[in-house]
Amino acid sequence: MHTSIPAETFTIPEELNAVSPPEARGIRRDQVKMMVLTRNNGKCIHSQFNQLTNFLREGDLLVLNNSRTIPAVLKADVWRNGIMRKKAVEVRLARKVYENGWEVFLPEGGVKKGDKLIFSKRLQGKTVLLKDNYPFVLVRFSLTGRRLYEEIYKLGEPVRYEYIRHPWEIDHYQTVYGSVPGSVEMPSAGRAFSWELIGQLKKKGVKTAFLWLHTGLSYLMDNQWELPPGENKESYAIPQKTAELVTEAKHNGGRIIAVGTTVVRALETAGFNNGRMTAQSGWTDIYINETSSLSVADGLVTGFHEPEASHLNMLTAFVDRKDLISAYNIALKEGYLWHEFGDINLII
Repeated sequence: MHTSIPAETFTIPEELNAVSPPEARGIRRDQVKMMVLTRNNGKCIHSQFNQLTNFLREGDLLVLNNSRTIPAVLKADVWRNGIMRKKAVEVRLARKVYENGWEVFLPEGGVKKGDKLIFSKRLQGKTVLLKDNYPFVLVRFSLTGRRLYEEIYKLGEPVRYEYIRHPWEIDHYQTVYGSVPGSVEMPSAGRAFSWELIGQLKKKGVKTAFLWLHTGLSYLMDNQWELPPGENKESYAIPQKTAELVTEAKHNGGRIIAVGTTVVRALETAGFNNGRMTAQSGWTDIYINETSSLSVADGLVTGFHEPEASHLNMLTAFVDRKDLISAYNIALKEGYLWHEFGDINLII
């Protein structure tokens, strides 16, 4: 018997944690279930993601995050003053700060400024900045650009949550259109898209546009750490072509459908000002909840979120909280699957 959602919180029963990709469960990625939630009245419709064309119309614009997931969990030997202090320490990439500088999370801790991290014969790092009461350490790598990413892909493993028992390969953590390496956790809302479905949407007159927002590390070992306010910064870029397509769709009465909360963050950071969107890039720490007024996004393709997740609060900017809680109650009863390998919620 599935758990119901109380007024303010809920519990996800273990059997509703998607522990494996759809392909490993014998279905295509675009065959996951989809619950369609209507913004204005909270009505729910049950469907399948490959039926998305039935719920979008000509002139709508899907905006997708083409950030590509990197295998962000690495191992390194820690050296200090020419002596190896620790062997095979886990190092989790958190976010890129500059070309060869990354903030990293070391679950075991115990490093000091100036320590050398030996990842391989080709890749080393040096700790250059530590902050009190801040879980991340700034590391400067010996490689940069494509050579750094090549070594990370060679050495690393994907970030894996406690409910994922099997070490799935990095390819399972990619969208089909991801092309800009940089996310340490998968922008998972877009995982269900196939090229066939994107082609069907285009035939119907639904346009697509891309931006990137590189997701930072949110999973810090069972949430024993919490980032201080304003520290959840993620880098993003909205190309000129995407800004033009958003402007055009808005002027022509089309709906802007964000694929993922990452896309909402980027779009609403840019905003729709003086009747247009402008191309831009930078860092965003925007926090969106029920008090936020959305200027760009009209709809959202997303997964199902945990009760403590900030993403769940973002959904209340699209739909009344009571309607959202009611819909999640239905999703639990209907056996929808949670997390990055799970089912999809379309809010429109």
